[in-house]
Parts: sequence; structure tokens; C-alpha cells
Amino acid sequence: MEQKKHFSLRELQLAVRERLSEAFPLPVWVAAEISEMKVNYSGHCYLELVEKGGANGVPAAKASAVIWRSHYGPIATYFASQTGEQLAVGMKVLVRVTISYHELYGLSFQIQDIDPTYTLGDWEQQRQQTIARLQEEGVWDMNRELGVPRVPQRVAIVSSANAAGYQDFCKEIARSPYRVELTLFDAFMQGNGAEDSIIEALERVADRADEFDIVALIRGGGSQSDLACFNSYRLCAHVAQFPLPVLTGIGHDKDESVADMVAARRLKTPTAVAAWVVEQLTEFDGELEALGQAIERCATELLSSERQRLERNAAMIVTQSMGATRRLELTLERYRAELRRATEKLLSNERNRTSRADENLRRAIDYFVRSERDRLGAVAQAVAAHDPQRIMALGFAVVSIGGHAVSDASQVAVGTEVSVRLAKGKLKAKITDNGKNN
Repeated sequence: MEQKKHFSLRELQLAVRERLSEAFPLPVWVAAEISEMKVNYSGHCYLELVEKGGANGVPAAKASAVIWRSHYGPIATYFASQTGEQLAVGMKVLVRVTISYHELYGLSFQIQDIDPTYTLGDWEQQRQQTIARLQEEGVWDMNRELGVPRVPQRVAIVSSANAAGYQDFCKEIARSPYRVELTLFDAFMQGNGAEDSIIEALERVADRADEFDIVALIRGGGSQSDLACFNSYRLCAHVAQFPLPVLTGIGHDKDESVADMVAARRLKTPTAVAAWVVEQLTEFDGELEALGQAIERCATELLSSERQRLERNAAMIVTQSMGATRRLELTLERYRAELRRATEKLLSNERNRTSRADENLRRAIDYFVRSERDRLGAVAQAVAAHDPQRIMALGFAVVSIGGHAVSDASQVAVGTEVSVRLAKGKLKAKITDNGKNN
């Protein structure tokens, strides 16, 4: 049987290596994502590069890569200086590689350089995509449109319990004279799990939304990679549609994150968020004090106005009373004058009448004068008529037992001691007859 022509395994591997060497004699730039990374004791850095986009989350492509010790130090240092980040898993990078193929270890890349501008561009691209998507969905302004409460005293804090930014926030609030209720919803604020952890904390706040006035999303400063989650669509969509006003204090001035943009208010640092809360309370306290002073002024002015009005009314009443008295006096004088004229006429015409007619005339004159005088003192007599002392002066007395007046004799037993109050002085008496036997 004729033997078929074939390669040995090693011959095939060597042929592949030769063809690759001919196809890629010079280094090439490759875009990929770092899925694994390890620096060993010798200083060499070993990586696994992937290209995502496969079905069910499986990478569409994958390859091993290495940065030899002689290149790793300068490459890593330059990358960090340009991006503010250390090379890490999850980063998208543009690497310059030479391609090698080994008959035992297969295909591998030897990384000679990394372009930091590509990684920076990827972060900015993610940021712009998030902005565009939120605007297209119509949720971009939702949290800002909620406005912020005038007196924020119940604050839900989304931060890490151990973060310096959280401690700074609490210290700033504690220095103020106002009572502010702080409730921490602990979350990871950086790393691969930060996005999910912050979203989970926000959802816990939303479940208790009626217990809070605002949400403070705070953390200290960090690199772009540390803050990348604040540009992610999922997190920013939660912030934009959150039912309470969100205040961000993410601690970075260089770039404004998308979370800052959609929040109700963006402040520079956690301390600045706390200072804003205290400032709101201080302003409201000042307004209350000013309002109290205004109320006091109004009350003083009202009392003064009412006092003047009462004084005018009293003066008017006195004037009217004096005028009425004067009119009565004039009327009496007129009546007296008329009476004198009538009397003189009657005397002249009736001089010869009997003494009885003269007496009747005098009685008529006296009655007329008394009636007019009674009209003048009617008010005084009405008051005086009800004076108990005056009634008792007429001979009446008040009989009482134990300080209680007695109005029915039949209710007092024979032999009871009673007190008898007269117009002048008191008497003690004992009942000998209560009239029941009459």
C-alpha cells in the first residue's frame, strides 16, 4: 500500500512559524482588551488579550502576550503618567507586538509598546455613548427637574464606610449647629464591582425614598479608571431617573462624569456636598430669623395703631358724652325759662285763686323739675338701683349658713345658727321658728 505524503507535527509547526515570520516580519499594532494579567517574580508581565463580541459572552478572539522585564518598567511607567492609571484587567489597549509561534507553546505576542491615547479615547467614547443614549431616551434632565428641597435634613449617603471622603462628609456636618439625619448605604466605589455595588445601594435607597430628602453620591478623588463606572450607562441611567434629588461629590475637577451631569446638583468633593447642606440650613435659619423680626415689627405697629384708634374712640365718646350733657343742660335751662314765664303769667292771672290752686301749681312745677332731673340722672340711678349695699340700707338683710345665702325659711332647721349681714355690721342668730308650723 502506497504511503501518503505527510508532515510530522513538528514539521507542520515549524512551517507555520516560518510562514508567520514571513507574513509579519515587522511589529504590528493590535487593539484588544486585557482579560488576565500577572507580573511574576522575575519582572516579566504575562497577559491574555481578548476581543469581545462572541455569542453568549464568549470572546471572539484570544491570544497570550508577554512584556519582557526590560520593556515592562518603561511601558508601565509611561502609560500611568499619561492616563493616570496602572495597566489593569478590563482595560482596552492598543499594543505594538511582534508575533511569534513556538512549536510547544503556540502563538504569542511580545509587546514592545502601548499607546495610552487609545485607552483614553476608549473611556471618552464610552462617556459620549452614555450621554447620547440618555438624551435619546429622554431621561437626561429628569433628576435635575426634581429640584432640591429647601431644607435637606434627611440625607441618604451612597459611599464606602471606610472611604476618607465619607469621613470628611460626616465631620463637616458634625461641625454645624444643625441636626441632620445621615444614613449610609455602603457600596464599593471603585474596581470591577463598583458599578453593580453602587446601583444596588441606590435601589436600597429607592425602597425607602419617603424617609429621605436627598441622596449624596460621594467618594474621594481617583484616576480615570477608578471613576470609569460613573460614566457607565447603567449607573447613570439609575441616577438620571432616581426618585430623589441626587447630589454628587466624586472628588475630581479635571473631567465631569456623566453621573455629575445628570444629577440634580454636582459639587466638587464630599466635603463640598456637606458644606452645601449646611449652607441651605443656614440660609433657611436666617430667613426664619428675619421673618420673626418682621412679625415682631408688624405686631408692634398693629398694637400701636390699635392703641391710637382706641384713644381716638375714647376721646370721641367723651366728647359726645359732654355734648349730650350740655344739650340736656340747655334743654333744662330752656324748660326752666319757659316754666318761669308760664309761672309768672299764671301768677299774674291767677293771683286771686285759692291757696289750693297755688299748692297744686307748685306740685306741678316740682314734678316737672324732678322728672327732668330724673332724665338727666337716669343712667346713674339705674346702676345705683342694683347696688346690694343700697338695698340692704333700706332695711333688708342677708341670712347665710356656712357662707351660703338662705332664700327659703322652710329649709332652715329650728336651732340652726345663722349669720345676718346688715347694711352696717353682722349679727349671729339662732332660729327659733322656721314658719313650718304656721
